[in-house]
Amino acid sequence: MALERVIGDLDRTIERLLEEQPARLVGEEIGEITRIGNGIVELRGLPGVGAQELVQFSDGSLGIALSLEPARVGVVLLEASGGLAAGGEVRRTGRVVDVPVGPGLLGRVVDGAGRPLDGRGRVETAERWAIEREAPPIMARAPVTRPLHTGVKVVDALIPIGRGQRQLILGDRQTGKTALALGTIINQSADDLVCIYCAIGQRGSSVARVIETLRSSHAMGHCVVVVGAGEDPPGLQYITPYAATTIGEFFLAEGRDVLVVYDDLTRHANAYRELSLLLRRAPGREAYPGDIFYIHSRLLERSTHLRTEHGGGSLTALPVVETQAENLSAYIPTNLISITDGQVYLSPELFQKGMLPAIDVGRSVSRVGGKAQLPAYRKVSGALRLAYSQFEELETFARFGTRLDAQTRATIERGQRVREVFKQGENERLSPSEQVVVLSAVSRGLFDAVPIDAVRGVEVRLLNATRDPLAELSRRIDSGNGLSDSDLETIMEAARSALPDPGPRADANP
Repeated sequence: MALERVIGDLDRTIERLLEEQPARLVGEEIGEITRIGNGIVELRGLPGVGAQELVQFSDGSLGIALSLEPARVGVVLLEASGGLAAGGEVRRTGRVVDVPVGPGLLGRVVDGAGRPLDGRGRVETAERWAIEREAPPIMARAPVTRPLHTGVKVVDALIPIGRGQRQLILGDRQTGKTALALGTIINQSADDLVCIYCAIGQRGSSVARVIETLRSSHAMGHCVVVVGAGEDPPGLQYITPYAATTIGEFFLAEGRDVLVVYDDLTRHANAYRELSLLLRRAPGREAYPGDIFYIHSRLLERSTHLRTEHGGGSLTALPVVETQAENLSAYIPTNLISITDGQVYLSPELFQKGMLPAIDVGRSVSRVGGKAQLPAYRKVSGALRLAYSQFEELETFARFGTRLDAQTRATIERGQRVREVFKQGENERLSPSEQVVVLSAVSRGLFDAVPIDAVRGVEVRLLNATRDPLAELSRRIDSGNGLSDSDLETIMEAARSALPDPGPRADANP
């Protein structure tokens, strides 16, 4: 009996102590800071810490355990390290990095940890999801067949993007990459499509301009802006695109269509390289760590179009990459070209010539292609890409002063007018039916007699004059119906009646 009483008293004492200090009695792990670098901290202790686990410092700041070695743990900071010092304590949290998800994020500006940056108070959401999630399995994926319209003629006609696709936007700085991505977001205002703009490593003033553009275009209502600014610690920049993807995956799980713009992954790679070098990881090509390909592939593999039984939603990725001196064969651009389903290349040479958007059709490609186009486009733009590429080759050849036959001159003159039609203002977006009308007219020679400097004005006049007569046909085109030969002839008749009498060609060669 005495032994039973002792055991009972001991049990009660243990229960009371567990209520008072449960963490320490079950073996709370406490580590010690040994070194502090620019955005990283090295620790000793924490023998049970897991990869990607959050740890908490004595000042309340958080970090991610990224490098696990027997003698030390490398931690990436998510906040400024001003209050930390060697010898300070650090504890495990037992959880990984997560972000709030839900409809409450629409119209908000947050950082990579889900903290609000727009001064509108706490983000009201019911759930938090881990930023690192498995990509959907192959058997859950459906073919990419539905178009995502950008409103830009040269993209929608020649380099179509489908919902669930990963289409890379690349080019030198100041060639219009962000403008193209923002135009695509703004063009989705009429659709039930959630857009997420993810800014990585940019100046705060640049991000503010993007947010103002979205607000002035009334696009913020269906957008979430996730920011890892250049002034933020590199660890926060590193997690930002994963957080943005997780926010999009919440809407994907509800069966909705999502567009995520990563602007840009060059700066993301630079932030990861900085962290890896500070953590003393072995550098590889261009000083990037050996897993630089993996960090982007596991991000972009989460983009998909799901089968109907899995919700039927889609997540489309538009990663942006900056090249140096048109070097497409650099390390990061080639990595991402191999991961994605095509690329839109913006040429600085075309930009300087005023050919906006400065898209180089010859270097751009969509591996999904016409499968993600409305049927009406296939009737109009099937041979347009090949004809336009041939025109560019002939135009280059003609600069050498070679005497050209009449057919070659006619091909060059028509190509010059096609190029004028492809020019488009930054805030100018056309519906699919409007694009089909214009491209039908120019590809069948109705613009051949129009002076080059008058093509843009004639295009506007054509659209205004055909809007009412072709209203029913336009509705059918926009809803996804095909274009028959009689429909095409109807477009041509309306275009001929809208265009002025051509008369003699103003710029014909003698």
